[in-house]
Amino acid sequence: MNRPDAVIEISDLTMAYGDFVVMKDLNFTINRGDIFIIMGGSGCGKSTLLKHLIGLKRPAKGIIKYGEQDFWNSDREQMETMMREFGILYQSGALWSSMTLSENVALPLQQYTSLNTKQIEELVALKLSLVGLAGFQSYYPSEISGGMRKRAGLARAIALDPTLLFFDEPSAGLDPVSAHRLDELILQLQNSLNATVVIVTHELASIFAIGSNSVFLDAETRTMLAMGNPRDMLESNNNKTIQNFLRRGEVAP
Repeated sequence: MNRPDAVIEISDLTMAYGDFVVMKDLNFTINRGDIFIIMGGSGCGKSTLLKHLIGLKRPAKGIIKYGEQDFWNSDREQMETMMREFGILYQSGALWSSMTLSENVALPLQQYTSLNTKQIEELVALKLSLVGLAGFQSYYPSEISGGMRKRAGLARAIALDPTLLFFDEPSAGLDPVSAHRLDELILQLQNSLNATVVIVTHELASIFAIGSNSVFLDAETRTMLAMGNPRDMLESNNNKTIQNFLRRGEVAP
């Protein structure tokens, strides 16, 4: 039976491409309000796990539950209902280059709501304002910086006020100042939307700045080594692989 605060429960999950097992025996819970970090070294399957969570890849074995519902054993209509609660920010931002920022953010509103044009325009302006892009509605992705493209992608991700936000390496390609601003923005949006956030990242600054819970994946053993608050892992987990990962460079006290 699910814990009362469990939003996502992963049980005995195996991820594979054909006969090649990426990860096995994954068991962890993502609780309501978590900023949950999926972390580990290169090639451990972080982004693959995210694909399993958002409906892009079916598990080789195991269960992913949203609340009381078994995601991958639901019918298509049930899956789509669950996915309406997802907001997803891909690593590249995944904006349509031929569309303005306003048109990009409007897409989910046009597809999934019955709002009229004026209402959509007002909501788009609000979402862009929330991510610091007020006044940039008519700009194309090629006309703005990488950090601004990430924020525009975030505006689109929150267009439908999702309860679950999924981010794939949100700070990738950003300078430290832009990455820090994005972390602050994620915290603000998580609070204002009362959302649960799942982030794939290897960036230590982000892991320690915003992560409240996490799972550590290990490419060598092809399973998870630990879960919990990243700072607790740093201070009390003696596993050498985890310590080597979390003590790269300078770590904030």
